[in-house]
Amino acid sequence: MSCYFIKGKGWRYDFLLHGIRYTQAAFKTKTEAKLAAVEKRKEVLEPKKEAQMPTDMDFLELVNGRLDHVKAYHSKQHYEDYHSRARRWVRLWGPCKSSEITREMVQGFVLDRSRVSAYTANKELRSLRSLFNFGKKQSWIIVDPTAGIEFLPVEKKVKYIPPLEDIFKVIAAAEPDTQDYLWTIRETMARVSEVNRLTWDDVNLEERYLILYTRKKKGGHLTPRKVPMTERLYKLLSRRYAERNLRMPWVFWHTYVSRKTGEKCEGPYGRRKRLMEGLCKKAGVRYFQFHTLRHSGASLMDNSGVPIGSIQRILGHEHRTTTEMYIQSLGESERQAMAIFEEASTNSHTNSHTKAIGAESRFR
Repeated sequence: MSCYFIKGKGWRYDFLLHGIRYTQAAFKTKTEAKLAAVEKRKEVLEPKKEAQMPTDMDFLELVNGRLDHVKAYHSKQHYEDYHSRARRWVRLWGPCKSSEITREMVQGFVLDRSRVSAYTANKELRSLRSLFNFGKKQSWIIVDPTAGIEFLPVEKKVKYIPPLEDIFKVIAAAEPDTQDYLWTIRETMARVSEVNRLTWDDVNLEERYLILYTRKKKGGHLTPRKVPMTERLYKLLSRRYAERNLRMPWVFWHTYVSRKTGEKCEGPYGRRKRLMEGLCKKAGVRYFQFHTLRHSGASLMDNSGVPIGSIQRILGHEHRTTTEMYIQSLGESERQAMAIFEEASTNSHTNSHTKAIGAESRFR
């Protein structure tokens, strides 16, 4: 290593290390140049370690971070469901670090929840998987204890679709405002959250369509779709519009007492979980849920020959396969296929029987 003075440029250091030359000028004194050379040599031989991202955190902190994300990017209903499951996790593993939660611990929890149902257990596993994947994506953790855990087998059953007569009985058993609410779901095949979110700005009576918004899309974006009005829905909404409360933007709203403050509030409906149970009992029909009205409408349209693409757009499904799961009608094409099968089987049996008789007569 050498240090020398250059007129007009000051002191310069100059040295070779591993075949590479390092030099710098403009130092006022030789001592400054020497000290700078020592620092440079140290920097080359011992490069600074990059600041490492944290790879572990308190499990409670991870859960809270995920809940904040769900609240911001998903529907209120999805957040409430996720929050309910998160409380169970925190009761078990709240004091732990995320890295202390093992696959065996998660597996045991999932199996315990399977006592309720395999469907419930799989829902817990799916939510836990999203929790740890979110943590990894944020570079908060590096270990996912749900990796390799398989979903439990579920016995899938054909969803009960009530006859139209029972649907009409249930609607008739409701109070007038609730009747309008149920008819709106029935006539649009909307999700309950979409009808709860519906405002008068989303209703176009002149062109006879309304706009429904859903967060059932990847990324949690609030996505709109237009749904044409039936004649029944047009008359219903026209009447409600004429009678509307000008202070309220929502088509359906109510007065309620806030659980947090205890104060009387006005606003849109929430989930209305118990409404259908009471109405079905009052109407004397087998219990079905709001969502069944979507299945019923989809099956009815399919059975009437409506193209599946149109049904998919009305229901607001991103994928055709989702729509196909909603359709449970036994269409004419399936009946025709079975009729052809029956005819072919009968002809085949008749021909075989005739040949057998002919062969038997030759040997007599």
